[in-house]
Amino acid sequence: MIDPALLRESPELVKRSQEARGESPDTVDEALAADAARRQAITAFEELRAAQNAHGKRVAQAPKDEKAALVAEAKELSDRVKQAQHAVTAAEEAFTAAFSRIENIVIDGVPAGGEEDFITLRTHGEPVAFDFEPLDHLALGEKLGAIDMERGTKVSGSRFYFLTGIGARLEYALMSLALQRAVDAGFIPMIPPTLVRAEVMRGTGFLGQHADEVYRLEEDDLYLVGTSEVPLAGYHMDEIVDLGAGAKRYAGWSTCYRREAGSYGKDTRGIIRVHQFNKLEMFVYTTPEDAEAEHLRLVALQEGMLQDLGLSYRVIDVAAGDLGSSAARKYDVEAWVPTQDAYRELTSTSNCTTYQARRLSIRHRVEGGKTQPVATLNGTLATTRWIVALLETHQRADGSVVVPEVLRPYLGGLEVMEPIA
Repeated sequence: MIDPALLRESPELVKRSQEARGESPDTVDEALAADAARRQAITAFEELRAAQNAHGKRVAQAPKDEKAALVAEAKELSDRVKQAQHAVTAAEEAFTAAFSRIENIVIDGVPAGGEEDFITLRTHGEPVAFDFEPLDHLALGEKLGAIDMERGTKVSGSRFYFLTGIGARLEYALMSLALQRAVDAGFIPMIPPTLVRAEVMRGTGFLGQHADEVYRLEEDDLYLVGTSEVPLAGYHMDEIVDLGAGAKRYAGWSTCYRREAGSYGKDTRGIIRVHQFNKLEMFVYTTPEDAEAEHLRLVALQEGMLQDLGLSYRVIDVAAGDLGSSAARKYDVEAWVPTQDAYRELTSTSNCTTYQARRLSIRHRVEGGKTQPVATLNGTLATTRWIVALLETHQRADGSVVVPEVLRPYLGGLEVMEPIA
């Protein structure tokens, strides 16, 4: 959530942010009204409670002949206090509901608009050109014995798959490379739980506009995560973290699950948009003052990976209307996919400022011993979808695929993935 003081003191700023996201500015007025009603209810309750306490002293000190009347008044006052307390509870629930519709304040410079209104910040490399008709990643994967969609569908339904043989090894190599890069950059490796409680999922912002993407185990009231951002954000929930020695950086390796609700008919071929995949996610807790510099650091790590894998890509500044509710700014890195003649997202990294930390009550100490919310950031360093760009970019006319040099140590020195007989 945003700082309630910001809502009261700078409502126009909050309205501009909501409008940039494509949301109605009326949400701000509704939250302000709910906040005023909540504070009024609290004041009324506190006044009645004070009157009740004062009246209690009068009853204790009153002569016997006056006590009966005063006790009757005390009972009436007690009933009014209970009603006022219920009113506070209702007002707080209304405020929470209204306030939760206010998304994170977008950072200055983030483009307004929707999915197509991003700004390209830079490109790297030229889209690969072939002197033969290139195969798409699924055709290549089948020739290599790396991807089996047919049996994935047979076992689990549409948008599931098996990575087999060299496909399984290739994903493991990618993830291992990414993990080593993260460790070298000072990240603590983590294998987090992939089932989380509702308050953690809600706190990270995934039970709002993305709720239909999430798998829920109803009987247990647990949620399958779509990214290890969620458990890593919950790792320090309700804690005061020590940032005296610098940011806390974690790298979570996990399986991720997404329902892909509303995406049927999109990317149904292959492993671009699937229900289950593996991902190495960087997650950072830092001070609000250092968050933007940390954001650029995450992007640099992502670009370094893609460059060393020999992929052409572009970095985009995602438009406000395409941000998740928690993100104040998001950079996507999109690799060139030859058979689609298009750039496709391989990584994203978001600066969530203090939005998630306020929801999850994660703070750090500042000068004078006071506490304030930390800033949180996240960014992908490797995921299953990368196999798409790798296979298509490095393919040869005979259906073989050259292994990028940086991956070879993780594949026993293998230089070329050959079609199976």
